[in-house]
Amino acid sequence: MAREIDYLEAILNANVYDVAIESPLQAAPLLSARLGNRVLLKREDLQPVFSFKLRGAYNKMSRLSPAALRRGVVAASAGNHAQGVALAARRLGTSATIVMPETTPQIKVDAVGALGADVVLDGDTFDDSYVEAMRLARRRKLTFVHPYDDPDVIAGQGTIGIEVLRQRREPIDVIFVPVGGGGLIAGVAAYVKRLQPRTRIVGVEPSDANAMERSLRAGRRVTLAHVGLFADGVAVRQVGEETFRLARRYVDEVVLVDTDEICAAMKDVFEDTRAVVEPAGAIAVAGAKRYAARERISGRMLVALLSGANVNFDRLRFVAERAELGEEREGVFAATIPERPGSFKAFCRLVGRRNITEFNYRYDDPSEAHVFVGVEVRDRDEIARLLANLERHGIPTLDLSDNEMAKLHLRHLVGGRARAEHEVLYRFEFPERPGALMQFLDSLAATWNISLFHYRNHGADPGRVLAGIQVPPADRRRFRESLRRLGYPFTDETRNAAYRLFLSS
Repeated sequence: MAREIDYLEAILNANVYDVAIESPLQAAPLLSARLGNRVLLKREDLQPVFSFKLRGAYNKMSRLSPAALRRGVVAASAGNHAQGVALAARRLGTSATIVMPETTPQIKVDAVGALGADVVLDGDTFDDSYVEAMRLARRRKLTFVHPYDDPDVIAGQGTIGIEVLRQRREPIDVIFVPVGGGGLIAGVAAYVKRLQPRTRIVGVEPSDANAMERSLRAGRRVTLAHVGLFADGVAVRQVGEETFRLARRYVDEVVLVDTDEICAAMKDVFEDTRAVVEPAGAIAVAGAKRYAARERISGRMLVALLSGANVNFDRLRFVAERAELGEEREGVFAATIPERPGSFKAFCRLVGRRNITEFNYRYDDPSEAHVFVGVEVRDRDEIARLLANLERHGIPTLDLSDNEMAKLHLRHLVGGRARAEHEVLYRFEFPERPGALMQFLDSLAATWNISLFHYRNHGADPGRVLAGIQVPPADRRRFRESLRRLGYPFTDETRNAAYRLFLSS
């Protein structure tokens, strides 16, 4: 940005309360007891549009000239920012055009339209929508409202910092903030560090969407080639220019969490508040848990910002499945037992009084049986002790608790081996749009036969697909080149031990 901003002044003068509430800072007694620290939740999920985003949008738009308001505003967003801009436009009596990807769930499109905004569906990604929004801004002379990289937006989000320090007078040790493009953490950090410099500001990102963490390590803004979309509210390929500058100055560190940890954090929030937050809304809690375990701290005051609650209902099935894994309360493993009467009973006796959550098996070999097992445990150490005990009793095991292919697909496929010659196994993320499957099939040569295909709707934005394809060794290079041209993210799972144990001949 060209001008140096006094963010303390900008945040203190930010105009947000025409549309926003002062959200409560709520104790989380169950989580506090488990972590041995005092955990407080900043409930931005209770805002009128169930997200903090209306703060920055309204502060930006309320400062526009009367002429600019008469012309209207435009924004690009697939979710929370869109609703914030739409609500601000309605309150200010101006028109809003929101460009959203064609893949946006209908529930989000309807929510934005219900607030009076004109919705334009364009492109498959946020980047596509951004380009179209900028084109409309130039053609119609509309004001573009950036979701994060704008001083007025940053100042609006920074009002959360004012509230946190006012609501909790005693010193706060760490504030955990979700990070997408960086507007929220930039605003909160710019305020808190000026008044309480000893309070640590810790950003939290998904491990597969870590644009800020990588940028801070590199000392420059890094553009990610691909981002995971489970926590879609923070799935950004590149952080903002101004938000990065402020993060370098004020943010102490960024911690990374995986999908299972985010699901577990959603469950933690529910157990303490009975509220269902979105994945991005719970990510700060996941970061607080990881940080507390890593630093071995106790008796500290930790604040986690719950940024939003715009979650699709069908996503909750996936969250429930993965929460126990993220909490390390479920272990998933493979075991090989003799194929003879009594061996299953002996195996269960070794498992003991632990609750078996899943057991998949199909006869394949007259001498031994491979079983896929889920079992309730107290922590990761317990699953390690269980597997060591099984090994001592002559039962080979394979820990699958961190095997993404096994957790996403294999548990639904165990049922016997296929005699598929030259089979390779790949895991894909399909865009959730009509024609995505046909585009995939068209990319394959007519001589490459599909020998396995598994898709399950997990309520996430991409379609998770596991495919076995018969590709002769001489065609392998051409096959991979065709996948790269297709552009769908893929992972080669042909050498995955779980695949070889249960599905490969």
